[in-house]
Amino acid sequence: MTDKAAAGTADTVGTTDGAGAENAPDATDSAGALHTNSASAPDTTRAADATDVTHTNGTAGATNSAGATDGAQSPDRAGGAGAPPSPGRRLISVDVARAIAVFAMFAAHIGPPAKPEGAGHLLVAFDGRAPAIFTLIAGLSLTLSRGGARPRPGPPPAGAWRSTLIRCAVLAALGLALTELRSGIAVILTFFALYFLAAEPLARLGTRALTAVAAVSVVAGPVLSYVLGPFFGYRVAGRGRYPGFEAVTSWSGFTDALDTLLLSGAYPWLTYFPYVVVGMALGRLVDLRRPGAARRLLGWGALATLAGHGLSALALGPGGGREVLLRAIAQSHAYAVNTPDPVQAVLNRQAGAIPSTSWAWLLVDGPYSQTPFETVANIGASLLLLGLAVAVCRITVLAALLRPLAVVGTMGLSVYAVHVVARAELHPHHGWPALGAFCGVSLVACAVWAFVFRSTPLRRGPLEWALHALMPRATGPAAGRSRRP
Repeated sequence: MTDKAAAGTADTVGTTDGAGAENAPDATDSAGALHTNSASAPDTTRAADATDVTHTNGTAGATNSAGATDGAQSPDRAGGAGAPPSPGRRLISVDVARAIAVFAMFAAHIGPPAKPEGAGHLLVAFDGRAPAIFTLIAGLSLTLSRGGARPRPGPPPAGAWRSTLIRCAVLAALGLALTELRSGIAVILTFFALYFLAAEPLARLGTRALTAVAAVSVVAGPVLSYVLGPFFGYRVAGRGRYPGFEAVTSWSGFTDALDTLLLSGAYPWLTYFPYVVVGMALGRLVDLRRPGAARRLLGWGALATLAGHGLSALALGPGGGREVLLRAIAQSHAYAVNTPDPVQAVLNRQAGAIPSTSWAWLLVDGPYSQTPFETVANIGASLLLLGLAVAVCRITVLAALLRPLAVVGTMGLSVYAVHVVARAELHPHHGWPALGAFCGVSLVACAVWAFVFRSTPLRRGPLEWALHALMPRATGPAAGRSRRP
């Protein structure tokens, strides 16, 4: 965990081919699926980078150093309804959104306290959002990898499950190793391995079924977490953990890790996997190539954000929820009774997750609280960020200016791992200088790396390249048709 409650270790999503990726015959996404990049592309590709996100676009436009393109043309020309898809092109807007989430993660781990004053308002806006944004983008990328709004028919390529298992195993091992550094960060990579594994079968659902699962999971996940808590000893406290190497050194450590990953961890499957499913459904419902996609994302995002925070405020205020919580705190959380904010004091002890002492806990919407209202609000914030990125990246000049930021987004896995190591070894003081240094070094280092290795497989980023190299090639009847000259 970070010094802040459940500080968002949102992490990861890595990348694909750096310069010239638009010509690459293979591409991958952050959910770790085999895929090609357009709806019309053959159903074969190499299963590449584990946490990578290659996004289909199908529109001409400015490309960044990672081969990204977002149809940076006027809306009436770029990505029109009759525009043919262009295989292998990244969506720079998604890379930009991910990079912003990376910097929000830095803010949670080494930035100043999130206070509503001055520049601190920006930190408040992103407080608790980074894990949600990363996780939602992972689900979105999984859908994009399989055709997006026009999914490719037929079964997945042979070896898809094997690739997913390898990817998840590598991510889990890396997550456990980073946890052992004792950096104070709740490393999310091991949790992501479980998300990706669970996402694989859902990728085969139809659009309506996937959307229904997404809607149900947003409520069912937190409710199940609340109901199951007492049965596993978490009625009052004990949540917010994350697994280390003991998960693979003993049977008791393994079973404890399963408990942590599914129910009691900092980013448990029950309450964070809904973001993946929502992202997957979003990729089916919105074609990011089309004019109007940004307006839809911004509209949906505003509605979800207002609904999440607004309904929570009504339930806790006029609805009497806060009084119910204060009574539950007096009965079960005596240590918090005389604190300035008893509700937040309890959540801080839980690393953000709610205890199972009153149903009214499901009404809160605070950062990392893992309730239905917080989940809806975080989904809204993620959509707002994506919508803004899509809108900005359709303007050629702005897309060009955002290329360095997008490169950071394409190397998310490497940047995340390095920042955990840096925090463990350098012990930086929390504040604006440390935050600025981490962000500035990331921008420069990623740009230099992408330039130096632009014509080699290493352009993906060091960890992204290594993960890509471990992936088996897809096999099957379609394999021969997938390779472009």
